[in-house]
Amino acid sequence: VLSVFLVIGLGFMLRGTGLVDGEFLSRLNRLVYYVPLPIMFFYKIAQADFSASFNPQLLFSTIVMVVVICLLSYLYAGFRKYEPKMHGAFSQSCCRGNLVYVGLPIIYSAYGEEGFAVAGIMIGFMTPLVNFCSILVLLLPRQRSDHDIRVSFWVHQIALNPLIIASFLGITWSILALPIPLVLAESFEIVSGMAMPLALLVIGASFSFAELRGDMVATAMASFVKLTLMPVLTGALLILLGVRGVELGVGILLTGAPAASAGYILAQQLKSDSDLTSSIIMVSTLVSILTYTLYLYLLKIAGI
Repeated sequence: VLSVFLVIGLGFMLRGTGLVDGEFLSRLNRLVYYVPLPIMFFYKIAQADFSASFNPQLLFSTIVMVVVICLLSYLYAGFRKYEPKMHGAFSQSCCRGNLVYVGLPIIYSAYGEEGFAVAGIMIGFMTPLVNFCSILVLLLPRQRSDHDIRVSFWVHQIALNPLIIASFLGITWSILALPIPLVLAESFEIVSGMAMPLALLVIGASFSFAELRGDMVATAMASFVKLTLMPVLTGALLILLGVRGVELGVGILLTGAPAASAGYILAQQLKSDSDLTSSIIMVSTLVSILTYTLYLYLLKIAGI
């Protein structure tokens, strides 16, 4: 855990030195999102044995938990009578985790290529659902507003997401057991090697304590739901369904990822409470150092 978060800390320090400014960070984020991460997803999943890496009980459990947490957090925000912008931002942050930039490096560090293949396949299926739920909870509290969402927006968020496309291409390649030419494989290996370090640097460089402007009670509650309630319930459901070993660990670590940084961009696009979203992202990411350490310790005690 510490090795992953030290790289995040390096990104934060680089932003402080001025070597990484806002414009460069924005371009770097787009570069990572559209080039090395999709290549890494395709390459790692395509190399994996799909029948050995895909677990339907794991997929069922993670999907159920995303929907359940999304619904419960939405109802809780309604019960607390949060105003519409805050309502959607709170619910989105509770169910949308930073699966790729934080969860995946932790899983890779803990379980290596085997864990990465399992997690990559899960993310390929989870990402469309998470995007759909996020858009839904951000729009529902403001359904009487004149905010117009075109079909192209939904297509861009879900069908044209580069990570979703790369994941499903990799899954197809893996199922068909197609070979990857050696020259391409070596090139993919090089590009894949820089994906996660750059992603972690982007996360760290995006931190700004000046952005802690949202409601701190709502921030603490959303962080608790995302980092504790969601992974604990997922783990309980997985154990109930007989899932053990690496798959159990992957399920807990994926659903225990802190709130996703992409949620801030979406909250801005849909004119939701971006200040609250930013605060939840920062607090949950920092606290996840402790929660991830705890989960990995408990999994180690359990022999996983």
